This record gives sequence, structure tokens and C-alpha cells, in this order.
Amino acid sequence: MGALQSAEAEVTASLTTLLATTEPIDSALQRLNGLTDTLGNMQQDATTLHTNVERTAKTADRVGGRVRTLDEEMRRVREASERVALVMELQSSLQELHTAIEAQEWEAAARYCARAMAIPEHVAKGPFAESVVPTSLLPLPPSQTLQEARTALLKIFSKQFEIASAARDSANTSRVFKLFPEIGWETEGLELYASFVVDLIRARAPAGVKTSSPMYYIAMVTGLFESIAVIVDQHQPIVDKYYGEGKMLLVAQRLMNECDRVIKGWVEGWEEERDIKRKTFELLAFQRASHVSGAQKATIQLTAAESEEEASNAKEVDKIISEIAGLVGRWGLFRRFLLERLKANGEIPSPPSQKDGDELSTIDPNINTEDTVDETAGDGPEVAMVHAAASTGIFSKLTEEYYEPLELWHLRNSVEKAHRLSTIDRGSIPVTTTTPDDVFFILQTALSRLLSTASLPNVEKTIATVRHILEKDYAAVIRRKMDDVYRSSTGSAVGGQKNEKAQQETFITLLNDLDVSSSHMERLVKDLHSSPIIEQHFLQWEMDGVHEQLEGLLKLIPTFRAMLKSGLEELFNQIIRPRLRAILQDVYKDQTYLLDDDSYAAAESNDLVRKRFIKSWEALMSGPKGTFTETNYRTFFGMAIDTLVKPWEKMLSIMKYSELGAVRLDRDIRAVVGYLSSQAVFGNAREKFQRLFQISTLLNLDTDEDIEDFYNSSGIAWKLSLKESKSIAALRQS
Repeated sequence: MGALQSAEAEVTASLTTLLATTEPIDSALQRLNGLTDTLGNMQQDATTLHTNVERTAKTADRVGGRVRTLDEEMRRVREASERVALVMELQSSLQELHTAIEAQEWEAAARYCARAMAIPEHVAKGPFAESVVPTSLLPLPPSQTLQEARTALLKIFSKQFEIASAARDSANTSRVFKLFPEIGWETEGLELYASFVVDLIRARAPAGVKTSSPMYYIAMVTGLFESIAVIVDQHQPIVDKYYGEGKMLLVAQRLMNECDRVIKGWVEGWEEERDIKRKTFELLAFQRASHVSGAQKATIQLTAAESEEEASNAKEVDKIISEIAGLVGRWGLFRRFLLERLKANGEIPSPPSQKDGDELSTIDPNINTEDTVDETAGDGPEVAMVHAAASTGIFSKLTEEYYEPLELWHLRNSVEKAHRLSTIDRGSIPVTTTTPDDVFFILQTALSRLLSTASLPNVEKTIATVRHILEKDYAAVIRRKMDDVYRSSTGSAVGGQKNEKAQQETFITLLNDLDVSSSHMERLVKDLHSSPIIEQHFLQWEMDGVHEQLEGLLKLIPTFRAMLKSGLEELFNQIIRPRLRAILQDVYKDQTYLLDDDSYAAAESNDLVRKRFIKSWEALMSGPKGTFTETNYRTFFGMAIDTLVKPWEKMLSIMKYSELGAVRLDRDIRAVVGYLSSQAVFGNAREKFQRLFQISTLLNLDTDEDIEDFYNSSGIAWKLSLKESKSIAALRQS
């Protein structure tokens, strides 16, 4: 009960407080009441404004509807007026066209025909035109009248074009040719033009040249391709100007059809004239029937009759493959010209500026048919046209069936002949045989001829086989000859030292051949990379593939060098290695480094170590030095140094040294190393003698010097271990 009373008292107090604070509320209510009149006035003004705007909007809508009606009426009047004007233009054009045809004013007739054709079809065929345009003179509907006029003009222009082209009247031919697109007969005009230019390119046999001449068919093909190239070069701007860009491609297709027909006949005639199928079959059959390896063939001497027959075959094959390369090369140049000139994304040459019009001229012999475009021809319609041409397959067949096998036969036969007729060229420095120069001259000729065929597939396939021939029929034969140098020796004493020297010279000469072959290959590939033949005969995207194939020839160099290294090691082990130890034994015969003042002075005066070493070394190396190539001698010299150092170091490690003896040792080492460095044809030979110099350094230390401390604190890049250093220092005698 008490709690309730307390709660009641709290509520009562709260209400009393709330009622005491109503004064702000009352003030706000009074202000709102004061706004009542103002808001009422504003409502009245808004109602008045709405009424006025609504009235104005209704008036504007009524006026706008009338304006739209007037606009529609004006549009219909304007459309009717335009149609009447077009119909009048059609009527006028047809009448003028008829008049011009009657007067045989063909340029005017073409203009009026073009004006009539410019009238929209829905107007010309509309009921209004069909009812108004016909006259007593032209009673037919206008569309039919126009079509009959166009057909008549087509016949007239076609006849005039044929007459002018038959008379080789360039001015009239051009004048009529430009009229066809004006009357809407572009395709028919291009067909007539194509027939005209096809007749222009009909090649004639070169005067005074017989079919048996290697230049007969090349001259015929060259004349044909040049004729087509001139037509495209001179006439494309005119065709593009009057018929539209890309229209020359239609003409080029007709030209290619004629070209394919002519090329097919010529190639068939060439095959029959040269009897190429039989010759190829016989040569390759003979080659397959021979089971004698290239290395053995090189040692077989042919009879006079066989040599004469071989020379005759080689000469005839060389003429044939040169002729094929000439034919295929002309096609490659022509193919490149077409692809680059007709490509859709290329720049269209500006037509010649002539006031009275452009002429379709006859062939200009001075035109450059090797115009080039930097960009690669894309897969456009011109690419499809060239790829689909029968000539593409014909020339591919020539390379695959005749050129590739005959070129490889010729190369293999020439390499075998170079081996068989090889002689030592004693006039060359260094001494080599005639084989490398002969083979790489033949190889350069073959590869240059290969590149002139302008066929990337042919280059890829042929170079792969060329590498095989050089590896098996060239390098392997040299290796076989090297093996035969000492194998033929019976081991008897007959001939003695003289025979051994001759064998050594022969072996070194063959090693020189391998080294010269490596340098010849590097130079040949470099020359071919920079040869203008590649840029002239191949498209931009093909050039990378050609360079890549040429680069593949460099893979033969490691083969040459591997055989060379093996031969150098064999020669070194046979004539140098056994005598190097004898040299050291002879140099240090009766020599000691336990010297006092008198013996030291005598050693200084005599200088026996240096003198003996130089004498023995020159006797050992004078032969190789005079006959080796620089590269071979550098390798051989390095092998000798490497072989000399270890026995020399071992010999010094078993000798005893006095203080003056250590000084003398240092002088001897430096004298010998100085001499060898002067004889070296590579870098600094001193690097190979670092261990000997360090031995001398240790032997010349003061007796009270701690070896371990010196080893760790000297800053020397030690080649000797600490254990070896202590052993060397222990050789000193006090």
C-alpha cells in the first residue's frame, strides 16, 4: 500500500512538472495559427496559376496539331514534287539517251544512261512514271526502255571495243573501256578487257633461239611473266579508278588461266625435248644400284671411259638443274609480284593524271616487274588465286620430281669426284688438299641455285639432304682417309723415318681440311644470309624460314670439329706425348739446384735449362707449326702445354734446392715460360704455369718463414693445397 502511494506521488509530481513546461508549445501553436491566412492566399494563387496554364496548354495543343498537319501536307507536296522532278529527269534522260544513240554520240549516251539508272527503282517502276514517261517515240514503260537501251549500248560498245583492241588502238580501247561501268556492265567490260589483255600476253618464241638451247624455255617463261606483270602494273590503276578497287583481281584470274594453259604446254614440251624423265630415272637408278659407300668411292680410280661418261653426265645434269632453277625462279618472282601488287590491304597506286582520260597502253619493256611491298601478303583472294593456279602445281612438280633429286645427285657426285681427284695444294698456307675449296665452291653454287628457286618447301627439303651428304660423303670420307694414313703402314722399317714423316704430313693436311671446312661453312652461311637472292625471291614471311634453314647448316661445324679434335688427339698421342717426358729428362740431365756461389755463377753463364728446352721444343713442334692451320696449331700447342706441366711439376717435386738453387729454378721457369708465351698463338700461356710459379715462390721463401701463415695471409690465389705447399717447402736444404 505504501509502495503504491509512493508511485502515485511520483507520477503526480511528473505530471505537474510537464504541465508547467507547456509554454513553448503554446507559443508554437500561436505561430502556426498566424500562418493560416498566408497559406490560404498561396493556395488561391496556385489555383489561379493552374487554371491559366491549363488553358494555355490546350491552346498550344490545338495550334500544334494544326502545325503538324501542315508539316505532313508540306512533306507530301515536297515528296510529290521530288517524284515529279525525278520522273521528269527520267523522261528527259531517256529522250536524250535515245537522241544520243541515234546521233552515235556514245559518251553522251553513256552519261544519259547513267543519269537514268541513278533514278530510284521504285520511282522508275511506279505507276506515275509508267503513265507519264512513255511517249509516241518511246511507248514502253521507262524501266523496259532503259534496259533495252543499256542492252543496245552493250552490244555497240562491245563491238567497238573489239574493233579498237584488234587494231591495237589504245586511245579508242581506253575510251570505250571506261564507258562500260557507266551503263552498269562492269563485269562484261572486264571480260572484254580480260580477253584483250590475254591476247597481249601471248608470248612468242625468241628469235634465233632453238628449243635445244637452255635459254629457250627460260626466255619464253620470262617473256610471258613479264607481259602479265606489265599489264598488271600499268593497267591496275586505270581499272581501279573506273571499276573500283580490287576489280583487277578478276582480270588477273583470266590472265592466270591463260598463263596456266601456256605453261602446261611449255613444260610438257620441255620434258619431251629434254627427255628428262628417262634421264632422271637412269641416273637415280644407277645411284641406287651402287652399294659402294662414299668413302670407298673416293678411293676408286675410274677408267678413262668411265671418267668421260661421268663428266658428260655431270655437265648435262648441271645444265638441266640450272634450267629448272631458272624456270622455277621466274615463277617465284612472278608469284611474289602478284601477291604483293594485288593484295587487298596494299596501297593502290595513283592512276596517271591525263586530262582527256587514261589509256590502256600496250607493253612497256622498261617497266620494273620486281616492285616490292614491305608488308607480307595476307591470306586474301590474291593468295587463293595464286595457290589455285595450275602453274603452282606444275612448278612444284618440277622441283619435286626433277630439281631436288638431280641437284642432290649432282652435289653427291661432285663431292665424290672432289675426293677422288684430291691433291695436296703445297702452294697454300697452311697446306691443305684441293678438296675443301672444290666442295665448298660446288656447295655455294648449289645453294645459290637452290635459293633462286624461290620455294621454301624446296629449300627445307633440299638443305636437310645436303647436310646428310656433307656429313656422310664429305666429312666421313676425310675421317676414313685419316684412318687409312697409318692403317696402310705395315710396320716395316722400309722407308723408316721418311715414311713416318710423310704419313704425319698427310694426316696434318687432312686435319687442316676439317678446320678449313669449318671456316668455309661459317663464311658460306654468312654470305648466303646477306645475299640479295633471298630478299628478291622470297616473301617477307618466308625469309625467316629460309634464314633458319641456312642456319641449320652450321650444325655441321660441331661434326667437323669433333672429328678434328679426335684426330688431333690421335696425332698428339702418337708423336708428341711420348717425347715430352724425354724432353724434360734431357733438359734436366746432369742438372742440380743444390748450388753454391761458384756453381750458381756457372749455371747463370751456361743457362742450360733454357737452351736445352728451346732446342728440344723446336725440334718437336717445328713440323706441326709449319703445316697446321692457326686454329689447329693453337689446339695442338695447348695440348702440349697441358701435357708438359704435370711431368715438369712432378720432376721438380723430387729435387732438392739450396737457397741459390731456388733462385736459379725461378729464373729457369720464367725463361722457359717466357719462351713458350712468345710461341703461343693464343692469349697468355702463363696461366697454365701458375702451379710452377707457386712452387718457385715457396722455395724462395726465407727459411724462418712459417709456411702456413704465409699460405693463409699472402693473398695469392693458390693452385697448390696447403699440404702440397708444406711438401714443396720441405725440399729446401739449408
